[in-house]
Amino acid sequence: MLEVEFGQATHPGKVRTNNEDSTGFFRPVSRQEARSRGWLFVLADGVGGLDMGEVASAKAVEIICAGFAEAQEHTSLLALLPRLIQHANAAVYDEGLTRERRGKPMGTTVVACALRHDQACIAHVGDSRCYHVRDRRAVALTHDHTLVNEQRRLGLISQAEAAQSESRHVLTRSLGSELFVTADATMVSLRAGDFLVLCCDGLHGALADREIGRIVSEPGHLDEIAQELVNAAVEADGSDNTTAQIIAVRSVEPMAMYRGRLYPRPAG
Repeated sequence: MLEVEFGQATHPGKVRTNNEDSTGFFRPVSRQEARSRGWLFVLADGVGGLDMGEVASAKAVEIICAGFAEAQEHTSLLALLPRLIQHANAAVYDEGLTRERRGKPMGTTVVACALRHDQACIAHVGDSRCYHVRDRRAVALTHDHTLVNEQRRLGLISQAEAAQSESRHVLTRSLGSELFVTADATMVSLRAGDFLVLCCDGLHGALADREIGRIVSEPGHLDEIAQELVNAAVEADGSDNTTAQIIAVRSVEPMAMYRGRLYPRPAG
């Protein structure tokens, strides 16, 4: 069956005194729940420059984790995660309309990763990322919802120009700014020895993908590896809050589809 371990770390950085990043997870309590519901990891980065970024990120994580725990078992992860992100968006939007928050816009990015059997589903809004690390190589599974990334994908600027642009952190999507938001979602097949890394832009903006893959693949306790990853990003830059969750896949349960139903795949 699917077995995972995880670790996480965060740092406010060298500039800010408050930390607007939030993380959460859902851990199944039994083998049956691991098969029917799975694992969930969530990371949110409160939008800098707006009020209550830490409130927005914490609210998003709370809503997504609670919704995952209450969702019907065996629900399609590819359908569930975007729906939970929309619920979180509505909750953050509504929070900004309450009497005590009125007139104080708030927003957050979010990336969520759910694992079941031998698959992971990743959904996100904004520029928080999920990396798939295999054989020490880190590959981003998400595409940043930023102005410069959209310009780069349209061929208007080069990747080098995007990396140096002063508007590289300007988001085209975030939770809480509008009543509705569209989350991108994708699936990836897993095998034992893989890692998944959820991180905010304070980390991936400071470290090259190859450095992320190298650090994550080193032996050690996952909390310590996550802390090493965060420390390396803060040392390299440190201008923003920096947070990482590392998920290590220890074993998987290969599945096959037959007549619309999942069955364990025969060995061999």
